[in-house]
Amino acid sequence: MAKIKMKKKSTSTDMTAMCDVAFLLLTFFILTATSKLPEALPVDTPSSTEQTKLPDSDLVTLTVGDDKVFFDLKGKDVRVKALELMGEKYGIEFTDKEKFDFSLMTDFGVPIANLKQIIAMKSADRVKAKQPGVPMDSLNNQLKDWVLNAREANVEINKKEPKVAIKGDSKEEYQVIKKVLDIMQDQNVNSFSLVTGLRGKDF
Repeated sequence: MAKIKMKKKSTSTDMTAMCDVAFLLLTFFILTATSKLPEALPVDTPSSTEQTKLPDSDLVTLTVGDDKVFFDLKGKDVRVKALELMGEKYGIEFTDKEKFDFSLMTDFGVPIANLKQIIAMKSADRVKAKQPGVPMDSLNNQLKDWVLNAREANVEINKKEPKVAIKGDSKEEYQVIKKVLDIMQDQNVNSFSLVTGLRGKDF
């Protein structure tokens, strides 16, 4: 008796639903991700196991590297107020557009006399520009004035003292860090955070 051959059915699977899920997940991760802002002075921070996160507001950040110090301040309104206070001290008037552009900037490292040129640049050009650092000599200590006016602006706008974070390069000379610490202590700021890179715990 002859054997009856059964027809083989196709085993293909409809992947439409899987593709939809994959694209939905991809869209979710793209929309919720926070991009890293470009830094004018990238530094290689020392490693640490500390996982305390810096606050998103009420924060002054001093980046130290290549014998230079860059200044950054959180909060658009606070940045504008600090710029106005610095302008009054040094006799420089900033336009409303310059104040707005400054409020959107990240860190910078130029004397206040050259700040208008940095503000006028596009963000991509600003990062590439060679900035000499904020002056902190004994006769021209603009870094001290920036910190002082940033603190005053933050108290006026947010009714509280800002925290100070020092982000130093792991290979930076001690003398430069000491100058920054002396500026802090001259203003009775003895509590500050040191920004480090995360590494795994040693077992």
